[in-house]
Amino acid sequence: MPSRPPRPTAPPSAPHLAEDSLAYTFVTTAQLIADVVAGGTLTEALAALWSARPATPPGVRGAILDLAYGSLRDYGRQDFILGKLLQKPLPEPVQSLLRVALHRLDSRADTAHTIVDQAVTGAATLLGGKFKGVVNGVLRNALRQSAELNRAADADMVAEFRHPPWWIRRLRNQYPDDWRAILAAGNTHPPMALRINRRRTTLREALAAFATAELPVRELNNGALLLDRPVPVTRVPGFAEGLLSVQDAGAQHAARYLDLADGQRVLDACAAPGGKTSHILESADVALTALDSDAFRARRVSENLARLGLSAEVKTADCRNLSRWWDGQPFDRILADVPCSASGVGRRNPDIKWLRRSDDIARFAAQQAEILDALWQVLAPGGKMLYVTCSVFAEENREQIAAFASRHPDCCRLPIAGQPDCQYLPSTEHDGFFYALLEKAA
Repeated sequence: MPSRPPRPTAPPSAPHLAEDSLAYTFVTTAQLIADVVAGGTLTEALAALWSARPATPPGVRGAILDLAYGSLRDYGRQDFILGKLLQKPLPEPVQSLLRVALHRLDSRADTAHTIVDQAVTGAATLLGGKFKGVVNGVLRNALRQSAELNRAADADMVAEFRHPPWWIRRLRNQYPDDWRAILAAGNTHPPMALRINRRRTTLREALAAFATAELPVRELNNGALLLDRPVPVTRVPGFAEGLLSVQDAGAQHAARYLDLADGQRVLDACAAPGGKTSHILESADVALTALDSDAFRARRVSENLARLGLSAEVKTADCRNLSRWWDGQPFDRILADVPCSASGVGRRNPDIKWLRRSDDIARFAAQQAEILDALWQVLAPGGKMLYVTCSVFAEENREQIAAFASRHPDCCRLPIAGQPDCQYLPSTEHDGFFYALLEKAA
């Protein structure tokens, strides 16, 4: 699959199929996957799709999302199997139609007849329908040879683990005891956690509202609420009123690790979409500046704050360019939630693992080092900076912090929960995050 730069995403043309049919969902999803294969991102492709088809019913939209994310999580295994069944790949989006159908056959084997029928119906609307028979034959052969094909796939590294080879090797080298579990977690549906806005409600009130809504939920040890199964935010009691936010449980450690106190001057240096920004403001009465380099993303920070009844100074600027945003007054606390490979949240963005390349990690690490060096200049003596990534790669985490500390003799690494730093690996409760707390000598 190609890497950067992503090509401009154009909305796919709507197939001449009933919108509530599985064939429509197959074809639309195949068009999205084909866009990712060409180097675009799923986020951009989805934005173009919904812009072009704003009246898509919620049920159809949900089916497309579920199939697109699931197919991309399985990407790698599908192409291995197709390589056994085809002499050469078919033109897009027909090849991606087969990927989508294979994913569906794997997850819904009891409806195999319907899946094949609807995939063939969908193929009839693509490229003049000339691959309709090929799609039918490939899928029927996949069913007949399923046991043999799955055995072969399980013996192939990429097909078994559904990640690119360089990603697998890196994890195997850095996590000799955990790499299989990390890869397996990256192929699962992510959990849905919520954060209580304790300025507007209490844990008891929130739990009572979930009980009334018949949504099973439990509290984790850091105060996050974990739903038994994800639901649309429209079903979350109190979300529209700003009583709760959707935020991964692993991300909800940031405000606590930052060691906040009322009256502090705080900077969230890479703030969008604003989850950690708002959590800081829910946790303490501080003067907070929220930065993001992208104006659209900065607006999302403001929108999230408004929904929660919170306020901050939101600015659009690259945090490395101090002259563009800093007023010369140092900060007591800085949250540096830096751009990274997102290797700890791959299941939420399953296109990432295929669009990333091994040399991207060094590029991210260089950018992170620039951000750290710049932000250290605006931290007050005695102040603390919390470094955060949603990565599991050492180059962006422990190695990054070790290199920073060696460059700055006035940097003291503070323990987190009795450890020099904290690396959360993806699990059934949370995504993968890294935290390191740094104090500037007084």
